[in-house]
Amino acid sequence: MNIAAFLERAARTSPDRPAVARGDARWATFARLAGRVARLAAALRGRLGFARGDRVAIVMANAPEYAEALLALWWAGLVAVPVNAKLHPREIAWILGDCGARAVFATADLAAVAASAALEAGTDPAIFEAGSAAWRALEAPAIACEPLERADLAWLFYTSGTTGRPKGAMLTHGNLLAMAEGYISDVEPLDANRVLLHAAPMSHGSGLYLVPYLVAGALQAVPESGGFEADEVFALLRAHRGTGMFAAPTIVKRLVDRAAATDPDLSGLETLVYGGGPMYVADLRRALDVMGPRFAQIYGQGESPMTITALPKTVVNDRGHPRWLERIASVGRAQSGVEVAVRGEDGADLPPGTIGEVCVRGPVVMAGYWGNPEATRQALGDGWLRTGDLASFDEEGFLTLRDRSKDLIISGGANIYPREVEEALLAHPGVAEASVVGRPDAEWGETVVAFVVARGVPPTAQSLDAHCLERIARFKRPKEYRFVAALPKNHYGKVLKTELRAML
Repeated sequence: MNIAAFLERAARTSPDRPAVARGDARWATFARLAGRVARLAAALRGRLGFARGDRVAIVMANAPEYAEALLALWWAGLVAVPVNAKLHPREIAWILGDCGARAVFATADLAAVAASAALEAGTDPAIFEAGSAAWRALEAPAIACEPLERADLAWLFYTSGTTGRPKGAMLTHGNLLAMAEGYISDVEPLDANRVLLHAAPMSHGSGLYLVPYLVAGALQAVPESGGFEADEVFALLRAHRGTGMFAAPTIVKRLVDRAAATDPDLSGLETLVYGGGPMYVADLRRALDVMGPRFAQIYGQGESPMTITALPKTVVNDRGHPRWLERIASVGRAQSGVEVAVRGEDGADLPPGTIGEVCVRGPVVMAGYWGNPEATRQALGDGWLRTGDLASFDEEGFLTLRDRSKDLIISGGANIYPREVEEALLAHPGVAEASVVGRPDAEWGETVVAFVVARGVPPTAQSLDAHCLERIARFKRPKEYRFVAALPKNHYGKVLKTELRAML
């Protein structure tokens, strides 16, 4: 069961239908895309000598070639390793070394970053720049789509861990198909007349949602900018009817603010799915007032990709329901085929209204963490995925998230683990101790604040910024540094982050 077989099917049944667009212009039909994908897959397996199951990293900004690369890897029976384009070269190097990438596909703006990361990783993968002459030269007589099992790996989804080292969630072809089935069943139905607009990173949620839209034989549209620009999104909604897109709540807020100021034509927008961070009720109500009944929510994580619960448009738009505000404050109900439980520390299921850890079981849950059996055991030891999120059910089965047990900070839809930032700060000679927490922010959801105990004369914020930028991605660095004489700790020496948050 190979996800790329859905491309093969679309090329056979609808060869002349547009498959990928750059902006408002057709980039490839299904027949052309399938032909290019099959020839690229042949070069990977033939001339380059890659074997089934080998890993290939994708370090690319959003581009039509992203879909081509992803599908070619699956067609060839290889494993895609999409990498967040905003990561620091050292972080990319860790991923390349950990997964043992045989090659890296990169866009022109990231080719030098990929080369630097590969050099540091010491793995010496081949690097191919998307759309270049060398990329186009990667052709051989087309091969048939590799027959695979549901348990074969498709995607290594690297997510930050509490140790500061990313972990590769192993997503199989069966996982991705289960995700697609859950989307079509519980978020919204899809057909070949729909369009997925990739304004969010294709290395994460938007790229994952390529799969259900591919299953439906729908069009993938990539903005010419390769990212999110509100006015460009509005222009593309005039060009593409029946459009869906995924966005973090912070991006939704920016889109709503711009829509309120410009009153664009939104008739082309069918559904905007939000997730990846908290959506505040006030922000959702304003979004509905400004942009209309077009919003649905999903709750998931890389280990259960985009699929734990869903809050469909029918619920979001049901303003007349007596518990409407409570419902839209939740993340919805369990998606079809997924078991969701809220459990206490003893592992027992908790009754409605009681807060515990969210645990998930079903065909969408990852196979484990790449090369990390201990982390796999901790996450999946009893067959259930322990999400680390704290929540409670109500009597109707709506799940409301309450807190995050791992102190995760979500800023602009991106996950930031404090430990990773703390380790970077502690490498500064002027820092004796550091603790990082998130502070609520109207634009970004949360911003990073670092409490620092200086070693001697406190270093400047500029010095700490420059130091962090040498070690971690720009979006992870603290937005504020607070110097304190000592960090609050309990009797065991553990920093009391609740007290730090109270200080904010």
